[in-house]
Amino acid sequence: MPELPEVEVVRAGLAPFASGATVTRVDVLDERSLRRHPGPAEDFVDRLTGSTFMAPSRRGKFLWLPLGSPAAGEALVVHLGMSGQVLLRAPGTVDALTRIRIDLEHPQHGPARLNFVDQRIFGSMAIDALTAVADLAPGAQPERIPASVAHIARDPLDPHFDDDRFLAALRRRHTGIKRALLDQTLVSGIGNIYADEALWAARIHYDQATDALSRRRAIVLLSEVRAVLAKALAEGGTSFDTQYLNVNGESGYFSHSLNAYGQQGSPCPRCGRPIVRERFMNRGSHFCPYCQRRR
Repeated sequence: MPELPEVEVVRAGLAPFASGATVTRVDVLDERSLRRHPGPAEDFVDRLTGSTFMAPSRRGKFLWLPLGSPAAGEALVVHLGMSGQVLLRAPGTVDALTRIRIDLEHPQHGPARLNFVDQRIFGSMAIDALTAVADLAPGAQPERIPASVAHIARDPLDPHFDDDRFLAALRRRHTGIKRALLDQTLVSGIGNIYADEALWAARIHYDQATDALSRRRAIVLLSEVRAVLAKALAEGGTSFDTQYLNVNGESGYFSHSLNAYGQQGSPCPRCGRPIVRERFMNRGSHFCPYCQRRR
């Protein structure tokens, strides 16, 4: 599933070509991709057509493009789900498994097409109202966020992420540390891959109790989360197949840097003992039983 680095790569790729572009045509080819939109396909098409995209924003795994006239105060919200892709194409380009296509006219770059491709149809597009951000840092400029995204916490790469608030909330939880990292209302943008990688780097067992984790080790973990996310972002995200591609249809290559995730049976890069995979929340956790002992 696309996580913070993958969604940020898509946002950055869209920014220069979508910002200031006017929507000239919208075709909904599969209404299942509008499951989060509060209305029928006709409503989505009517509200989007003629609008102008502003600079795209992101929180956690959610991406949105604020809309100018005639839909000011709203945004096109995109969630990639398990296999969603937002592909920036030449006009008229047809991609297999396209669910929604949006034709654009940019004042400098000319015409283009956005194809929302989704193999498994867990992703979505929706138009949502923008609302004031409630978790602004003191002195920060006002922000607006889609109402459907307001419950999502900031991510560790957000300049306004509050470390002390996060550490205090973590301490109050009575759960395993990996469950806490995957809780998007506590900290956003971290999925299975990057949770496993950060926990391996911090030498913490995935089921270590949050209320038994010292502040010092929690600070180390937060630092490793940031390091892993930043490295993955620099390498274009993680691609195991064509289910994640950037806006140009290219794969990321962080998969070559993985130390724990998907490495079961391979030697731990730190101690040489085999990496193990255990079932966890209908998925798997990958860790080194020697380096990451539960305390």
